[in-house]
Amino acid sequence: MTHSDIARIEVSAYRVPISTPVMTSFGAMTNRPAVFVRLTDADGAFGWGEIFANWPAAGAEHRARLLMEDIADLVIGFRAEAASDLFGHLMARTHIRALQCGEWGPFAQVIAGLDTAMHDLFARRQGVSLARHLNRDAAASVPAYASGIHIAAAATIVPEVRELGYLAKKVKIGFDAETDLAQLAALCADRRDGERIFTDANQAWDLGQALAFVDAAQGFDLGWLEEPIRADMPGDQWAELAKASGIPLAAGENITGFDSFDAAIGSGTFRFIQPDVAKWGGVTGCYRIGQAIVGGGKTYCPHFLGGGIGLIASGHLLAAAGGDGLLEVDINANPLRDAFFDGGMCRDGVFAIADAPGLGFETLPDSLARYRTLELSRS
Repeated sequence: MTHSDIARIEVSAYRVPISTPVMTSFGAMTNRPAVFVRLTDADGAFGWGEIFANWPAAGAEHRARLLMEDIADLVIGFRAEAASDLFGHLMARTHIRALQCGEWGPFAQVIAGLDTAMHDLFARRQGVSLARHLNRDAAASVPAYASGIHIAAAATIVPEVRELGYLAKKVKIGFDAETDLAQLAALCADRRDGERIFTDANQAWDLGQALAFVDAAQGFDLGWLEEPIRADMPGDQWAELAKASGIPLAAGENITGFDSFDAAIGSGTFRFIQPDVAKWGGVTGCYRIGQAIVGGGKTYCPHFLGGGIGLIASGHLLAAAGGDGLLEVDINANPLRDAFFDGGMCRDGVFAIADAPGLGFETLPDSLARYRTLELSRS
């Protein structure tokens, strides 16, 4: 039997209190949320996925309810002949629902999590890892970089992640320009042989401010500048910035749709492109886009800053798509991610792809139960 008839959906939302907020230029995360979904078919095969829940602050429980109250009727009983079938089905059937309420992002994020779960299910039935389900020649490991480092804390945190073996680090900027530049200069001056420093402004600036930054930072030898301006700014502004910048530009976590990604790949503006498996596309979309990025001579670096399931899926996608990209690994403490990795997320800056069916785990870690805020199911 090659098809899968979806018989049951289970979804849980989680929140972990944190003492130190995760700061970005546009706001602060005062807890760490996640939404995990499990699909089971009529034969008992199952798969796991993760739905983006970082923003807005109330997003986790909303996404879980959106799945069960607005999308589940399109999922239960659906027959998938291939792992990607559900993605196309849901994108078409939810279009009017998303249009009616203007919630394109939440619908896309729920569909992304469901698509990951379907791919996990199909890979498990095949008895191979998700990476090898996508590409039988997928790599057994991928290089990673340490992410989520506030520039103000970099002097303390970078030596710590250096000891963990990460050669590449990404710092969050976009706060106070003068202070950011001074702290970045000190960080770059302390760079060791083989180390790379990336920056992420989280869409903080207008074009003028971004141009001023790339001019001031031109001697820092930065690996990339991520989302210096809004992702939806006109292409001519991005092109002007790329032309003026000696720092390669990166973006992708806030790009959605095949056409938009194809345009970004073909524009020549971006050297690094970063789709997020939990925000749009799931495995279906991100694998196709990842292949297109590599085939277009750019670098595929999956974006991710959430729970353990999405991080594992991102690693499998990178291993399958190939290229010289790196996996983003948030180094801020997060039990909703860390509990999936008994031996730590990486060793010497390398993320191993488990040689086990699907995503490589059977059940959610027991330690997550204390953080659960909502649990729903439907058959």
